[in-house]
Amino acid sequence: MILDVYMAFISFASCLITIILGKILVPVLKKFKFGQTILKIGPFWHQKKQGTPTMGGLIFIFGILFSLAIFIPWYFLKYINSENQILELETDLMIIKLLSGLIMALGFAIIGFIDDFIKIKRGKNLGLRAKQKLILQFITASLFLGAVYLAENFYCGSAKTFINIPFFGEINLDLFYWVFSAIIIVGIVNAVNLNDGVDGLCGSVSMTVAFGFILLSKIFNMQGMGFISAAMFGGCLGFLFWNFHPAKVFMGDTGSLFLGGLICALGFIFNNISLLILFSMTYILEMFSVILQVLYFKISKGKRLFKMSPIHHHFEMIGFSEKKICVIFSLATLFFISIGILLLAINQI
Repeated sequence: MILDVYMAFISFASCLITIILGKILVPVLKKFKFGQTILKIGPFWHQKKQGTPTMGGLIFIFGILFSLAIFIPWYFLKYINSENQILELETDLMIIKLLSGLIMALGFAIIGFIDDFIKIKRGKNLGLRAKQKLILQFITASLFLGAVYLAENFYCGSAKTFINIPFFGEINLDLFYWVFSAIIIVGIVNAVNLNDGVDGLCGSVSMTVAFGFILLSKIFNMQGMGFISAAMFGGCLGFLFWNFHPAKVFMGDTGSLFLGGLICALGFIFNNISLLILFSMTYILEMFSVILQVLYFKISKGKRLFKMSPIHHHFEMIGFSEKKICVIFSLATLFFISIGILLLAINQI
């Protein structure tokens, strides 16, 4: 019960801090003309969004970090020695994973910030080159996985190298597990980035994913994961105050890469790649819609599978409002989360 109260406090604080910081930061971004450049290849009605401040992800990043910094020390100071409170402390291994995961998310945020800053300076929607971005992302993911590997070897004697495929059981990937994990992390982080193309979409989908991890933390009594998930939920909710249609600010790569990194961190804290993939399925489908569009265009010599990709733009082109897309994609995310938890309940992942 007391964990529920603290998660609620963290979530509320993250939301409130994000809203307040938006009141401060959005005018600053406007003052320094940190506006988004809208390419003409997108829906034509997006042109009216030209100049909307970007890098707004800084708002919820600080909101999430500040709320965690305030409430986690208070939680442990208040209850660690309480005679009336039975508290199962996180293991040292879990604490290392939590801290490493937060650092990884911040690492991705820094990459996103550099990318956003270059875009603003050039006055074009072109930041870091794809190769540069991928190299930096793989380095960031590898450092996180290296920390996990060393920690698991130290505390457990060996590091986990298997994945659980639903209805097929465990598959030991040995050393390839770490390569596969790096690819999964970088893939999901970039998929989250692709999802950020409609007002409020990435924020609402990510808030739903955070809710899924809150449920997991409750079921398995993983308070550290619960605190981070609650902070992410509140931060995304607070950001929607500024980003829901019509958006007053965009999160930019700064925000979307941070969210992608944080979602991957939570998946690896829970130690289940299959579940992480299911929780991230909405983002992954967005990414595959782009891949399929490109392949079909080349194979068919100029024809398009979707009216526009990522697929949220296809829904826009057939008449769906931005608010409706946010609702549909969030419900789809909730559906995939439900499948993940159901498979977990019947011991299939």
